[in-house]
Amino acid sequence: MDKRLNPYRSDLAADWLKGKVEADRFVAGRTMQITAPVADVRQAPALDASLDTQALCGDLVTIYEETAEGWAWGQLARDGYVGYLPASALSDRTEPCTHRVTVPSTLTYTAASIKQQPVEHLPLGAGVSVVGADGDFCRLSTGRYVWARHLSEVSVVAQDFVSVCEQLLGAPYLWGGTSAWGMDCSGLVACGLRMAGIEAPRDTDMLEDRFGIPLGPFGDEALQRGDLVFWKGHVGIMQDAERLLHANGHHMQAVSEPLQGAVERIAHLYAAPTTCRRPPALSAAQD
Repeated sequence: MDKRLNPYRSDLAADWLKGKVEADRFVAGRTMQITAPVADVRQAPALDASLDTQALCGDLVTIYEETAEGWAWGQLARDGYVGYLPASALSDRTEPCTHRVTVPSTLTYTAASIKQQPVEHLPLGAGVSVVGADGDFCRLSTGRYVWARHLSEVSVVAQDFVSVCEQLLGAPYLWGGTSAWGMDCSGLVACGLRMAGIEAPRDTDMLEDRFGIPLGPFGDEALQRGDLVFWKGHVGIMQDAERLLHANGHHMQAVSEPLQGAVERIAHLYAAPTTCRRPPALSAAQD
């Protein structure tokens, strides 16, 4: 059973896993909400532990344990990922997000004026609750203000997930990252798909194993915009039949480059691409 997606340890597990795993005790979790712009989700309760993924403002998480050292162990509602988050990034008070950020990054202010000192940055995909309007600004339930044209209602989704990812060209590479401030290869894919309203697994192996429609081994079928190309441990997005968009450790950022050049360069690390898959929305559009 994959511990990335199932909240269990030898000493503690979610109550819905009783009878499926062994643990000293089983508990019912409680729903909390991310209030920080970005919250790191780590493999262990330590700042130097591996960064596995990130949650964004507005995301819900089921918490099964809080420690005296300021950590919370739980499972993200968005993609089911399990890990340790800083308790300071969480709130017991949950509220529906009415809007989300649609630009790579935006600012919040204490008043509806660009002359005010900004309070914080919010990344693409962050969820907020809008309670009013003031000129060109939206007023949030927190009392802060965001430029209205940087938000859209949560019911509005991007028609082309690749165009979302293209907004993130130049974003720094960060293992486990999911925001414009730093992301890894599957984090870039997950961000674009999420903004297009397409649910997808978080990690590369999960995407390759069960997401979308398999196209078979690399080279067997012509590729189109939105197709995903997989290597062992890496994934990229086709912008068209020839160009690949991906966050990678060679450039240390999200870049666009010819697919063939990427294939030749990556060969010494991960050999040739393994498979290609087409996201479900793209497959449906062809039918």
